[in-house]
Amino acid sequence: MAQQTIPGDMVPADAASAAAAAAGDLPSSLVQRADGVYFKAEAPASLLQAAANQVFLSGAAFRGLDYGVFIRALYGAGPELPEGMKDQALWRFADEIAPFPTARRALYKAVRIVGGDAEYYFEPVFIEAEGLAPVPARLDFGEFVADMWTKGIRFGIDAPAVREAIASGKVARLIVARKLPPAPGRDAAIVEVSESIHRSNAPRLLANGRFDLHSFQNRFPQVKARVRLLRREPPVAGTRGFELSGIVLEPPAPRDVELTTVAGEGTVVEHHDGIDYLVSSTEGFINVDGKSKRISIGPKIVSREGVSARTTGNLQLDGDYEEFGEVQEQRTVEGGNITVHADVYGHIISRGGTIALQKNLMGGSATNADGNIRVAGVASGALLQAKTGEVVLGKAQNCVITGSRVIITEAYNCEIMADEVLIKLAAGCAIAARRIEIDSAGPRKQAEMQLHVMVPDTTKYDEKLAECAARAERGEQQAARCKEQMDTITADQEVRNYLQLASKVRKQEVTLNQEQLVLFQKMALKVGPSLKMVARLQVAMKEAQAAQQKEQELGEHVYKQKLMVIGSARCTVRQVTGELLVRKLVFNPDLGPAYLLPPKEVKLRVRTALGSQQPLFHAGSGSFDWSASAA
Repeated sequence: MAQQTIPGDMVPADAASAAAAAAGDLPSSLVQRADGVYFKAEAPASLLQAAANQVFLSGAAFRGLDYGVFIRALYGAGPELPEGMKDQALWRFADEIAPFPTARRALYKAVRIVGGDAEYYFEPVFIEAEGLAPVPARLDFGEFVADMWTKGIRFGIDAPAVREAIASGKVARLIVARKLPPAPGRDAAIVEVSESIHRSNAPRLLANGRFDLHSFQNRFPQVKARVRLLRREPPVAGTRGFELSGIVLEPPAPRDVELTTVAGEGTVVEHHDGIDYLVSSTEGFINVDGKSKRISIGPKIVSREGVSARTTGNLQLDGDYEEFGEVQEQRTVEGGNITVHADVYGHIISRGGTIALQKNLMGGSATNADGNIRVAGVASGALLQAKTGEVVLGKAQNCVITGSRVIITEAYNCEIMADEVLIKLAAGCAIAARRIEIDSAGPRKQAEMQLHVMVPDTTKYDEKLAECAARAERGEQQAARCKEQMDTITADQEVRNYLQLASKVRKQEVTLNQEQLVLFQKMALKVGPSLKMVARLQVAMKEAQAAQQKEQELGEHVYKQKLMVIGSARCTVRQVTGELLVRKLVFNPDLGPAYLLPPKEVKLRVRTALGSQQPLFHAGSGSFDWSASAA
């Protein structure tokens, strides 16, 4: 431990200077009155320190010294000024300035400094005079302070301890002064001012009053626009410390921080009443970047902690969701436009948009009610359902996959049902679709390779076509009978003669005189009933022909509907690498898309035995290309 002894070599010049100080030759910052000694409050600390130094070095001391006021005035440290003194122009700190003679000064020992503490040995003291016996004496606190000052101890005297030691007169070794370490200030801080940014990990309260222990109340806070989120607390400077010599020890500068360092997209920094606030500029979800610590607000929820029973529980979200951590087993994420950058072992449910899994789907499920599903990695032992969109996979094994369109690079031991299936390599799969296109297909170990070309049941359209054809034929037959009867009537000689003459008269090819006109009118009266019958038959024939045409047009419309329902059913396998079975699978289009069936029923439908149905293809090599239109 470091040890230092300060010798008492700083002694007053002579008794005359002490007398002068006591008589009133004082620094301007000191005022001595009959009721005491005062510091001028307006004087700077440096002048007060110089005044005290002048008094002490002149061989004087302050009697009745109030050390608290003394040290507060000189260094701004120590106890606060007494009540009411702070506002006064003069601060009283001593009773008087008195001489500190050499004989008295000899009573005070040297002081030892150890580790920033001043140690003093108290013992009985005596005044010695030449030729006289030593006289017992008592130390004085004011003189003690003056002596310590001249020995370099100008700060930090423990006044109560020193006064008690002097009063007791006992032998004691005490710490009489201590340096004051600087007190650090307070760094600037960013504090929360809105409860809306807090998560709530309490169990979710359901509508029936029960709690869902698998879900949290509010894992991803959402805020409105113009909400104050954070407040900047400015830095607070520390307080100075002092060495025993009075040298200032500056505190470390507090660190500052600005709200701009945490302001992300969707937030702004505003200044109100001298305080900086981070305010939401839009409504949305709060996201905190783990690296930059920036707070952003947007329509998408971004999480980096993963989904588990510990971190989030099951999630039911209103907005889009992006997750950088794993979704663990038995955990469910429900929302829209869900993106996961890590492996998924749980269940992803989307109300719309796109489910984008950037890695693997292992043993879980992905279901999208109105959008697409994309898995960049491997799907294994999983369920994938896109009710109105497409499913795109790099590699799938032991999965059940349904969707309007399924696109897979490699598929092994999967059950797939869709409107359209496009696969590069399929092995051991059972696939049912209206349009199937596979580059290479074959069995895998004990699993057969089965393809089912889905052909809709068109029975009702066939029945309608048959009815239209029958009614059109009846109309044709009716028109033919009317034509036959008309021909029979018009074959009569008199009727034929009349019709020929009437035609020439209308065309003005023949001009009848009065006698011929009378004969023509008699002829008309005779064949009149036959002509009326021909007219009625002609009307009936046209009605039958119109009915026939109507049924033919209806039949054409029904046939077009049938073709639309059948669609472009097609199956193409460019290379058969093992036993492959292809057959038709009839379904009822009125019940909606077949791929909307439950997963268990999908597996049952595509893995069912062939029965008595004749396959479209059953071979172990070659290629296959079939279309419903060609059949």
